Amino acid sequence: MSNSTLNLKAPRVEVVDALRGFAIMSIMLLHNIEHFDYYNFPEALPEWMKILDKIIWETLFFLFGGKSYAIFALLFGFSFYIQNDNQEKKGNDFRLRFLWRLLLLLGFGILNTVFYEGDILVLYAILGVVLVLVCRWNDKAVFITALILMLQPLEWMKYFYMLLHPEFVPMPNLSDHYFGMMGDYLKSNSFMDYAIGNLTIGRWASVFWSWENGRFFQAPALFMLGMLLGRKQLFIASVESNLFWKKALQYAIVLFIPLFAFKTFLPEIIERKALATSLSVIINSWSNLAFMIVLVSTFILLYQKDSVQNLFSKLIPFGKMSLTNYILQSIVGCFIYYRYGLGLVEYTGATYSLLIGIVLFVLQLHFCKWWLSKHRQGPLEYIWHKATWISFGK
Repeated sequence: MSNSTLNLKAPRVEVVDALRGFAIMSIMLLHNIEHFDYYNFPEALPEWMKILDKIIWETLFFLFGGKSYAIFALLFGFSFYIQNDNQEKKGNDFRLRFLWRLLLLLGFGILNTVFYEGDILVLYAILGVVLVLVCRWNDKAVFITALILMLQPLEWMKYFYMLLHPEFVPMPNLSDHYFGMMGDYLKSNSFMDYAIGNLTIGRWASVFWSWENGRFFQAPALFMLGMLLGRKQLFIASVESNLFWKKALQYAIVLFIPLFAFKTFLPEIIERKALATSLSVIINSWSNLAFMIVLVSTFILLYQKDSVQNLFSKLIPFGKMSLTNYILQSIVGCFIYYRYGLGLVEYTGATYSLLIGIVLFVLQLHFCKWWLSKHRQGPLEYIWHKATWISFGK
């Protein structure tokens, strides 16, 4: 076994588990204030509460909206690198096994969609195939491909086509149509209505929304960048990796500020809505990427300080059970807010929902600590691992 394999299992990999735990935690908090895509906000609240709700909503979305998912995607690519690298060192070709692993992830995603239509596991399972295609490429080819995808080429083509054809009127977003249809079953008190609606109407709403917002290009790019971070061993503590993350932090801040300003004033700069929409997808993609790098770089650099590491390391159990936690928060959260359960969507604004999200996070974190004190993996992680390596015979 090589030193790199040993290093990947050394303490520094803890920062990846902690970072993954941070990503799942922040996703969980966002889902709660969104009521798991049930956008209903009570009117019978005092004015000061409505103001506080607005502040909390805007703050959480500024910090985590589009960034937490990006961290999760980055680490998805990194995890593939570790698994693929370990198998290559044993002389095994991991690619077909990874495709089977993605098929299993698709199953978990469909299960999650029964409860929550905004599931991202299905998207990861489908787009993760790109890792099989590029894992044998050299670093330069992978980076250039990721960069092209991150540039949102489809949106640029649409933008320039509309510039050349001012009379062209793009069709309305299909996601809006399907999200509108979701209103019918979201009013129901029947779990079966929700389950069937999520697997049909809701699933298409999520797919089209991801397509319209550039996720089909951004996610594979982040997978590839995560794989490259693994190849370069940039999650392993060293002088070189520390220098990389410090430079990444500086460049990301410099990039984010003008991008965020441009995004904020875009509707005033470009009056034609169709043009502004395409540019918004591009700018949002890069703005979120830049701020995601700020979050990741800051997290990794702070993790090296003992006092901070003691705090951040508490997220490790949460990150180790990310699949279990992601699906569990959907099951519990949707029961809390949806009408087939407690129906708290009628009574909770962003403030109360954030408090509920924090309580659920603390409870799930304690569950993770308890479970991992008795088992090596989370329950769904164990099933995924065992099913991944099932023997199909020869």
